[in-house]
Amino acid sequence: MREMARIETEKMSKLLQVYFIMGSNNCKRDPLQVMKEALDGGITLFQFREKGEGALTGEERVRFAKQLQSLCKEYDVPFIVNDDVELAIELDADGVHVGQDDEGITSVREKMGDKIVGVSAHTIEEARFAIANGTDYLGVGPIFPTSTKKDTKAVQGTKGLRHFREAGITVPIVGIGGITVENAASVIEAGADGVSVISAISLADSPYESTKKMAGLY
Repeated sequence: MREMARIETEKMSKLLQVYFIMGSNNCKRDPLQVMKEALDGGITLFQFREKGEGALTGEERVRFAKQLQSLCKEYDVPFIVNDDVELAIELDADGVHVGQDDEGITSVREKMGDKIVGVSAHTIEEARFAIANGTDYLGVGPIFPTSTKKDTKAVQGTKGLRHFREAGITVPIVGIGGITVENAASVIEAGADGVSVISAISLADSPYESTKKMAGLY
C-alpha cells in the first residue's frame, strides 16, 4: 500500500476554481469535443456525472468514463466520480463527490483512503458533520436556480455562502447551481474558493471561451 496523505487545503482550494461537471446527456454536441475544449480553456477539476434522462448505463457508461479520464490525465486535471464509489474504485479515480442522499461520508472516506472526497452540504450541521468525518471540500448550493438537476433544494443565493463562512466553516467550498460566466464572480466574492458548472460549459457555443472567462476570474 502506497503511503499517501490527504490533499492539502491550499491545493484543494485551487483545484476548485473551475470545477466542470458533465455527463454525455449534458451536451448538445460531441461530449469528448466539449471536454477537450473545457480542458484547453483551463478547467481545474472534473466530475463525471452520468445520470438522468438519456444517460449511458453499464459498459457504455464505464467506457465513456475511461475516455474522459484519459483526457483529464493528459492535462493533469483530477478526475472525480459523482456518487458512485464502486465506479471510482474500479477506475482508480482521483476522488468521489457524494450528496446527502448518497453513501455516507464515513464509509466513503474509509473506502477511498486518502483520495479526494467532496460532500454537498445545505446546512451548517451537514457541513460540520462532513468536515468531522473527513471531507476535503464542500459543495454548497444551489446558489442560483438551475434546470440541470431536477431534485434540487431551495436556492440559497450568495448569502448562503456568506452564512457558511460567517459560521466559521473554513474548509474549501465550491459554489454549485445555476452558475454562469456572468454571475461566477459574485460567488467567489461571497466566499467560495471556486465555481462548479455544468451547462455554462457543456451547452456553451464555445466551451473553450466560456471556460477561459471563468478561469480568468482568479
